[in-house]
Amino acid sequence: MRIPRIYTDSPLSEGATAELDDSAAQHVGRVLRMQPGQELLLFNGDGNDYPATISESGKKRVQVQVGNPVTSTTESPLEIVLGQTLSKGDRMDYAVQKATEMGVTRIVPLTTERCDVKLRGDREDKRLRHWQSVATSAAEQCGRARVPDILPVMTVTDWLDHTSDCDLRLVLHHRTEQSLNTLAKPSRVALMIGPEGGLSPEEIATAETAGFLPVALGPRVLRTETAPVAAMALCQWLWGDIG
Repeated sequence: MRIPRIYTDSPLSEGATAELDDSAAQHVGRVLRMQPGQELLLFNGDGNDYPATISESGKKRVQVQVGNPVTSTTESPLEIVLGQTLSKGDRMDYAVQKATEMGVTRIVPLTTERCDVKLRGDREDKRLRHWQSVATSAAEQCGRARVPDILPVMTVTDWLDHTSDCDLRLVLHHRTEQSLNTLAKPSRVALMIGPEGGLSPEEIATAETAGFLPVALGPRVLRTETAPVAAMALCQWLWGDIG
């Protein structure tokens, strides 16, 4: 039987008895119905995996004995910061999920000129919590021991300032001939992805003025949820841990 891999907010240390946080405890006790003596693989975002054995299990409370931590080898040496324009339906969920699988470090939802999604107040908070949950589930599935942060929604101007610590900043659009394989290897890259209708010429010009390089991924126009996956796969192949 495959050992379940579970994210928990709880502190974890070798030899300790740990009580899982409410979300993890309900999943283990109520959904998986695991019993004392069964094994788990836990992680809390510190970069390690923690083998653990259940010592007490109920529908709302689960305690475990924590074993020796194992340093994860699933994190890429390349840091990727994704600026993803908001999109409707499950497109944003898809982008967050697949970006996590591709090794993204943090995700910033963007509002752009042609973006038709408006999030404010409680609605924004609710969506951010949902996307963080999507990222957590994706990290559990793909074996990552770190969960990318989902930051609050930013404007293009705020996003350009936010990425000043990246040594390579890219804005994707199909009206350029420059490709990724012509660029020098970075340690931290920022990717700016537009909406279904694309970034406006003014937004692209503003990004370029701020130091972003325009790049194309090929002759075809990709959907807003497809573009980050394709871009990150290429970045990881060229400069990260794929290939």
